[in-house]
Amino acid sequence: MNWIEAVILGIVQGITEFLPISSSAHLVIAQDMFGLSVPGLAFEVFLHIGSLLAVMIYFRKDIIRLLSEFFQFIRTRDCRYQASFMFSIYIIIATFLTGVLGIILEKQMGDALKSMTTVSVSLFMTGAFLVLIERVIKYGNRKEGNMNFYDAFWVGLAQTVAIIPGISRSGSTLVAALWCGLEKETAVRFSFLLSIPVTLGSIVLMLPDMSSENFNAGLFELTAAFVASFVFAIIGIKWLIAFLQRSKLIYFAYYCFLASGFVFFFLR
Repeated sequence: MNWIEAVILGIVQGITEFLPISSSAHLVIAQDMFGLSVPGLAFEVFLHIGSLLAVMIYFRKDIIRLLSEFFQFIRTRDCRYQASFMFSIYIIIATFLTGVLGIILEKQMGDALKSMTTVSVSLFMTGAFLVLIERVIKYGNRKEGNMNFYDAFWVGLAQTVAIIPGISRSGSTLVAALWCGLEKETAVRFSFLLSIPVTLGSIVLMLPDMSSENFNAGLFELTAAFVASFVFAIIGIKWLIAFLQRSKLIYFAYYCFLASGFVFFFLR
């Protein structure tokens, strides 16, 4: 793999990681279309670290506030910090559910998850749920302080299904949160902040399997992929938040339908 190919995969990972169109599906599609392959586990880790760093930097104020008020509530039991404490607890619950069920699902399905048929069907399902939340289910008005255990449970369960390429992690968590009756801004924040421990957890799970054999790309290629993933993840986050403030998820549904048809008829 040369540095241009590394940048291409980094861009695909970064720009699609937080859009409701499935980054894993687009990595599979990009590899098939351009004849590329992820050169070892280390390369995949670098891609994930780039997008993880992007979301942590973008939401750094929220992270600092949540951590501060989480421990302040434990120390003082002051009701002013209770909403942030519970919001953090819900992130932990959803992350735990995703981690346990995700490992089970991956072991059961294995390589079948990465077939082009699976990608095509999953992209269509992502689009269908985005249409459903925009055309059938009305948005709620519950904010951070009104969340409950069931919100965390359903969002965590929806995020688990996103282990299947084509099922968008951001899309599934947004749909689940909105379906539970959360307002759009709260649903978006919860989805983005939930991605941090989930992505970090996936990186940690990869580390024991890494060895010198996993470094099939050079340091320059790894760095190029990391930078591309980071930069375009920042762009993707900013663009999505601005887009959702003035528009709807339905346009991503149309894209998912088109991508599903393309994969089914040309790449399957």
